[in-house]
Amino acid sequence: MAAKNHEGPDGQETRAGAVPPRRTGSAFLLAQLGAHAADRFAQRISELDLTPPQAGLLRLVAWNPGQSQQAIARQLGTPASRLVLLVDGLEERGLIERRRNPADRRHYALYLTAEGTQFMQELGRLGAAHEDAMTDGLTADERAILNDLLNRLAARQGLTTGVHPGYRRT
Repeated sequence: MAAKNHEGPDGQETRAGAVPPRRTGSAFLLAQLGAHAADRFAQRISELDLTPPQAGLLRLVAWNPGQSQQAIARQLGTPASRLVLLVDGLEERGLIERRRNPADRRHYALYLTAEGTQFMQELGRLGAAHEDAMTDGLTADERAILNDLLNRLAARQGLTTGVHPGYRRT
């Protein structure tokens, strides 16, 4: 009795009982690379005694100084109580400061300190090294194309630029 053939997930005909050829989908590869990149980044910045959420908060404050803690919490999609803990830790290290918001004295605005600005240069150096390591093997043109494609996909999914979805976990 001959084994029946059937169409595999890639559209190729395979023999019954045969293992289909290995082909990983783009969504899986994005998840795999994303998890790997996040782990490697966490390892890199640990030499600065920094966590990824702290690095993300510093980046947001550097990109848009003077935002209120509430505005940043909304942008990150994180509970305000979690953000307060991050701000407290970075303030204790002298990297950011709270200032009364002149437009609304009930709220504090967040700014980098001079030390925080210098610290961001070192974080930027580590970030650039991480970028280079994660895109190793691609030409400059391929890196630009990949970045454009990933930005388009992120925008299409409604993701906020510079905000890691991990902030939404409580």
